[in-house]
Formats: sequence, C-alpha cells, structure tokens
Amino acid sequence: MAKNTTPEFVLRPFEGIAGEPDLVALREVVPAATAVARTTKEHGAREITFTTVLPGGWPALHRADGTIFVALQTNAGSGDASRDLAQAALDAFDLEPGQSLTSTGLPGPGPRLQDILDLSVPLEITVQDGFDYWFDPAEPLAAEVRESLDEANSTLIETVKLSSVESAYWCRMGAREYLRWAMPFDEDTVISAVARLHAKRESGFAGSKFLGAFRSSGIVIPVWELPKGSEAEDIEKAVAAFWPTLQAELANDAPLGADERRARAGIVSRQITLR
Repeated sequence: MAKNTTPEFVLRPFEGIAGEPDLVALREVVPAATAVARTTKEHGAREITFTTVLPGGWPALHRADGTIFVALQTNAGSGDASRDLAQAALDAFDLEPGQSLTSTGLPGPGPRLQDILDLSVPLEITVQDGFDYWFDPAEPLAAEVRESLDEANSTLIETVKLSSVESAYWCRMGAREYLRWAMPFDEDTVISAVARLHAKRESGFAGSKFLGAFRSSGIVIPVWELPKGSEAEDIEKAVAAFWPTLQAELANDAPLGADERRARAGIVSRQITLR
C-alpha cells in the first residue's frame, strides 16, 4: 500500500497561534488586510506579512524591497492550512526579490506555522483601504497596472477592525452594516453561549440583531446586523460593554435548558461553513 505523503486533515489549523481568530477572519471575511509576524531564529528571524489576497491569486510574493507576502485566501490545500501556509512562506524566502510564487503543489508532512513562527511575537493586524500595499511604494506603477489596481480597490467592502475588543470587524455592504467577530474558542462553546443569550433576548447590543455565524477552520465568526447607518466608532463602547456578558456565558458549562436548546438549534441551522 502506498504511503500517504500529504498532511492529515486538521480541523483547527491555527490553534496555538495567539492571532488565530484574526488569521481566520482575514482568510474568510476581510477583503484587504495584512498581519505581520516573525519567524523563529531557526528560520532566520525574518518578517512575514500575511495578506488576505495577492494579485493573480499568487500564494506568495517576494517584493522587490524584500517584503515577504503570503496569501491567506488561496484555493489549493492539503487539508492542513497551517502546513500549506508555512510551506508557501519557506518557498517565498527562496525567491529572488521581485519574484512571485505563482503556484504550489500539495506539500508533504513538514513544519507548520506553529513551528516556523515566533509565537511570542503578536500578530500586527492592519485593515487596508485598498490593494496598493502589494507594490513597493518606491516603484512607479505602469498606467495599466494603476488602472487595474483602481478597479480592484473600487470593489472593496468597507471594513474596520474594532479597537475595544479582539478580532471584531465592522463592515458595510450596500446600505447595511454588520459586525463579524471571530472567537478564539471551540465552536460548540461559542454557539452555546450565544444560544443562552438568544433565549433571554440578550444576544444583541445597542440595537443590533444577531443573525448567525460563519464556521471556518474550527472556530466560528458570529455576525450581527447593526442599526442602519452605524459606523465602527459608534459601536465600540457597546461591544466592549457586551463582551463581559458574552464572556460569562462562554465560561458557563451548565446543561442548556429547553429554550436554550431551541435557540441553539436555530443558530446551528443558520451556520454557514466557509471551508
């Protein structure tokens, strides 16, 4: 029998990384953002900039100024996103400045992000208002590249990372505003916590309405629809005040009551699995 040379499927690939919920959010629901990390001394103590996407769907880019970009929103995968991204980063280190990694095969077993990143260095998250960061600011852009970039920028969903809590992202889609909040907890824990609040009609804040949750990489990203016209700064205090209430239910391991079980079933039925 042939030996399996691809990594085993990992449900929660970024577990153990302090920025796990942000990595998942950038991988799934944030259109343009970067997360700066550093590798261990064993891997050169080099800076890596994770990005939501790269032009042409490239997995990685070694920019002319030496910046290493690794894209989170890529299609190919071995079943362990952490292993895939680690291999893309290591391959990008071997590229000459100005070169891109245009495709990757399925990597065999090997180091994961948890092995190559210095986990004592927190991720530095920046939500970008366009994709201009792909290019070295010192390099002039050709007219056709500028035109293409402007077109890509015009399609972006406006997004802001809240400062009052971790891994929560306000966004505007058309005439509606939402909060998408990635949680660094087991998905069952989060859904049960929200269900307890939903059963008491306390799952919203500042006039918001809990809609459901995205499910990805072993965690969930609950979503609230906000009052029409809400800006990110309008909800900072309300979300911060809501957090201790939610946190208390996250720590509550008592069995769910009948109303809470019904609320949980409704939430589960509305979950959307992204990948």
